This record gives sequence, C-alpha cells and structure tokens, in this order.
Amino acid sequence: MPPLDPTASANAHDWLARLVAFDTTSRNSNLALVEAVEAWLATLGVRSTRVPAPAGGKANLLFSIGPDVTGGVVLSGHTDVVPVDGQDWHSDPWTLTERNGRLHGRGAADMKGFIAAGLSRVPAMLAANLRRPVHFALSYDEEVGLLGAPSLIDALLAGVPRPAVVIVGEPTGMRVVERHKGIMGLRTTVLGHEAHSSQTHLGVSANMVATRLMAKIVAIADRLAAAPETGSGFVPPHATVTIGLVNGGTAPNILARECSFVWDIRSASPTEARAVYDEVEALVRELDAEIRARFDDCGIATEILSDVPPLTGAGNAPALDMVARLLGTSECEVASYVSEAGLFEGAGLPTVICGPGWIAQAHQPDEYIELAQLDACAVFMDRLIDELRR
Repeated sequence: MPPLDPTASANAHDWLARLVAFDTTSRNSNLALVEAVEAWLATLGVRSTRVPAPAGGKANLLFSIGPDVTGGVVLSGHTDVVPVDGQDWHSDPWTLTERNGRLHGRGAADMKGFIAAGLSRVPAMLAANLRRPVHFALSYDEEVGLLGAPSLIDALLAGVPRPAVVIVGEPTGMRVVERHKGIMGLRTTVLGHEAHSSQTHLGVSANMVATRLMAKIVAIADRLAAAPETGSGFVPPHATVTIGLVNGGTAPNILARECSFVWDIRSASPTEARAVYDEVEALVRELDAEIRARFDDCGIATEILSDVPPLTGAGNAPALDMVARLLGTSECEVASYVSEAGLFEGAGLPTVICGPGWIAQAHQPDEYIELAQLDACAVFMDRLIDELRR
C-alpha cells in the first residue's frame, strides 16, 4: 500500500482495495499490512501499539482516536483471511474487482470491509472533537483459533481507560448479532506400530484405531442432531461435532505408524462442549491402554488447539442499546460461527457483533461485499462519530 496523503479523501472502497491487496492468509505474516497502517497513522499524528505474536512474524495493532477517558467504543476486527487454494476464482483474489455492484476479493466480507470503513473515517474522527474515544483493535490469526485476540484484549485493558462498548465487525449484513456458539478445536494423534499389512498380529494400525475414535465422534454428532434445542435460535439448533482434517499412513501395505485428525465441538454451552470432549477422551484412554499393552511405543493423545467461549449476551445491554440507536432498529440475531466477541464479553466488556457483508460469502471463491453494505457501514461509522462527540 503506497503512503497516503492525510489531506486526501480515502473512502471505504479505496481502503478496502488497499487492504485486500495484502495476502494476509493466516499461514503468512500480516506485518506488511500492519506497517502500512502504522505509517499512515503516523502522518496523522496518531500513535499506535503493536502487540506481537510470541513467535514473531505477526502482530495485533491497537490505536485510539479521541480523549484518554473511560466510556469509549472498541472496533474489533481481524486482519487475517482464509486460503484461496483450489478455489475457482474469476478474478485475482488480491485485487478488489467490482462486478454488478459487488466488490470481489479475499477478505472483502470477512472482514476487511469493516476495517476499511473504520479506517476511512479516522480523519473525520480526528476532526470531530470526540468526547469519548474510539479504540481500533486489529488482531491476527482469528481464522486459525483466535490466537491473537487474547493478548490484544489484555493490551487494550492495560493500555486504555475502560471502554463501554465493543463492536466486533464480522459480516452480519449490518444487523446485530447478540449471541454465538463457542468452539473447542482439537487434534487427536494415534501412534501405532508398523508392520507388513499381511502381518496384523505383529503391529497396530494407527489408522484402524483412529477410525474407532472417529466413529465415536460421528455417533455423538448424530445423537446431538437428533435432539435439537428448541427456541435457541441457532442454525443448526444443536451443538455440532465435525472432523475437518485426517492424515495417516505411509503406504497401502504398511500398518500405519501415525494417524492424526483435527476435529471441533461448537456449542452455546461450555459445559456441553466439555461433556462431549470427556466422552471422547474416555474412549481415548480405553484404546490407549489397549494398544500400549501390545507395544510400548504406541499411544494416543488429544491436544486442545483452541477453546473459545460463546457470546452469551449476558451483561451486553449497553452495547445492544448503542448499536440499536446507530442502526435505528433493536432487532437481534444469533450466529453459529465463532468470533472474538466471546473473549471480550469474558473480559467484562459489553459486546455485540455488527458488520457489513454476509457470512454466506465468507471463505468462498469470488468472495464479495455489496457496495451498498460497505456504504451502510460507512454511514454507521458517521453515526458513531456523532454519538461520541455529544
């Protein structure tokens, strides 16, 4: 992104084009994007704070506009995007392309559109003589387990007077989402004992053992689906358990030495999620003892990759009230996806989700945001400025 003239007009469309041009797929660094935004903020005299990833190569970015007082509003968004590998795109995913009122590009909906709308209004925020501040909280690695958000929230709480409201800008069609499910992400690894596949008595196939565990997970998923929770509002109306990745084996005629699979539990209840985990772990312990009794180099272990709480809606009335005023409607929805909103709520900050675009477009080939949605978010930012200058 070239340096920006702070006196020049940069609307949300322009900003989105700049942000999409950075390939911030989670496996990559997001530092080029962070550095470009930092440099632009410096031309405006705005100080920013990096919160680096422990291993380096990535960073959260935190900055504030307005007075150093309590009662501000946090605008939270993630800078990373999902891969485009293997997807059938009809334009360059890293070049924002307009077609029929839609802006196509990776991250256009999820969720660089929200960030673009916010950044486009920074000069207006600076000129507005705000009475309460706006805090921008931009995180890394949301798409792979919300890895950056916890340290960003810690830095926010330690570095600024306590905010009154958090708005997480995931795509909601500029509607309010007041609750979402939580997620527990897990990796289970089975170590077997290699042997020729004709000599099953001389080894243990990690693949065969893993399939017994995966069958248990499928059975739990089917059981949960057969008993939906009425009135929850979630779609689907029950906890879900899915297996996303499976890797195992060396050759067709070798009993597999190792098999691992990544799976997740999504539930509105942490207690329910833990119960599912415990049920699978009971079988893990049983099978672990069984294969270790045959060969001492065998074993099974499950690693918790992420454990993100749901957004429950408890204590979030201040955020709901403010966003309802800005939108002109008090209608609320729920979502089955996960965001950092549950983490902000867990830190005691009233939190809602509201952002431009639709979650159905997220992660898709030819991902897009409608121009009307981006414009609506920019208007929302203008109304927020008016709210905070009073």
